[in-house]
Amino acid sequence: MTEDDLDRNRRHFLTVATVTTGAIGVGLVAIPFISSLKPSARAQAFGAPVEVPIGSMQPGEMVRVLWRGKLVFVLRRTDAMLAKLPEGLDKLRDPDSTEFPDHQPDYAANDTRSVKPEYLVVEGSCTHLGCAPLEDFEVRPAEGWGGGFFCPCHGSKFDLAGRVYSGVPAPSNLRVPPHRFVRDDLILIGQDTGAA
Repeated sequence: MTEDDLDRNRRHFLTVATVTTGAIGVGLVAIPFISSLKPSARAQAFGAPVEVPIGSMQPGEMVRVLWRGKLVFVLRRTDAMLAKLPEGLDKLRDPDSTEFPDHQPDYAANDTRSVKPEYLVVEGSCTHLGCAPLEDFEVRPAEGWGGGFFCPCHGSKFDLAGRVYSGVPAPSNLRVPPHRFVRDDLILIGQDTGAA
């Protein structure tokens, strides 16, 4: 073997060793970078379903929870509130919730806009500009108010099923998020099928 052959073999060996070492180095550097692109546990939890215990809720009581950065109202309606729902349908813009069918799941496409009539689950975001409506459950017949939600920003009003009144800035009913009853005392918001 000549000296030129030895130099060529050395160069070949050094080239292969350098390329292999460089490829391993790039791979080791890329792993943390690629891992950083994966959503954090906090971000994953931010979109996860939310459990709402309702066993201790009293009739007329409402709780607020956050799901995907949105405020969600869970209202346990009284018998009197449920009795008010069929009244004043002529004052509502979309009493049957048909103008925007994607604003509620099929299982909430009914008179009470709920799975169980006693419990209303709606996003607490006015469909006008996204302000948070306030609850105003006091019935005031002289004012034509049967109770519901009032947006103080621009005056939009919603009844006790989250249906919008006519003549207000909000264009549609409050959205009903996907949800289901895991048990009689627990609602899962953000998921309407599968195991909890």
